[in-house]
Amino acid sequence: MTSNEWVKKGEFRTVFNHKIFTVDAGEKDKPILVILHGYPTSSYDYYKVLNQLTKKYRVIVHDHLGYGFSDKPKEYSYSLIEQADVALALWKQLGVSKFTLLAHDYGTSIATEIIARLNKKQIDVTIEEFILCNGSVHIELSQLRLIQKLLKNKLTGKHVAKLSNEYIFSKNIRNVYFDKKKVTNEELKEMWIQLTHNDGKAVIHKLSNYINERYFFWHRWIGALKTTTIPTKIVWPKNDPVAVYKMAELLHKEIQNNTLYTLNNSGHFPMLETPKEWVSYVLS
Repeated sequence: MTSNEWVKKGEFRTVFNHKIFTVDAGEKDKPILVILHGYPTSSYDYYKVLNQLTKKYRVIVHDHLGYGFSDKPKEYSYSLIEQADVALALWKQLGVSKFTLLAHDYGTSIATEIIARLNKKQIDVTIEEFILCNGSVHIELSQLRLIQKLLKNKLTGKHVAKLSNEYIFSKNIRNVYFDKKKVTNEELKEMWIQLTHNDGKAVIHKLSNYINERYFFWHRWIGALKTTTIPTKIVWPKNDPVAVYKMAELLHKEIQNNTLYTLNNSGHFPMLETPKEWVSYVLS
């Protein structure tokens, strides 16, 4: 699917004076699944599985601020705290207060912030189920790529962002797949188009600060997972080179009410690399 085809599936909604690209698919009377996508990609990650997911759910997935087709303001913090504010405001605008929450990669920290607020009764939503996928919430175990380390660094980040190009981006994405043949040059080109849309290269180093926040808010977010009683599915590839499987095993021990589903022969983007297997666990 091309970027142009994907953008036609959604609409732009204004949240806190910024345009947020949102896909709202499926029958309105079905249970709701909201999705928080990962870094540095977009809602496009779900183009292969959307039709399967809408057999069970009304699916809502948006591009976080700074990502994909959403606005990318240059003067903005891009804190995960503010990304949680945006997600909650968007869902409220759509009349959504009861849902299953699925989060991948970067999105898992936005999700844990939302769960932390829910645990403290600071927000009025009902999360019926939490589906946790490939997120380095245990950042101390993460195997960060060199490009991530350089981008999050205050001294090097801005310069590395300026030097980044489609070749470097494609190489780094391909390297987090288990089977590197499973991602096509065409797919990588569409991801790059969305990353650079709205002058995205100018803010990508700011987005990378989420890694530092995972250290800073570790006790808040890991504490939220240890405290929650929401039924949780942990859907995790055995061969993720970044959010290593050891994290899934640790989360399986820490979260009170969870089931661990293991994907074999799949890397960091299972919804793209092994979509049939991934979606079968999500829908099980």
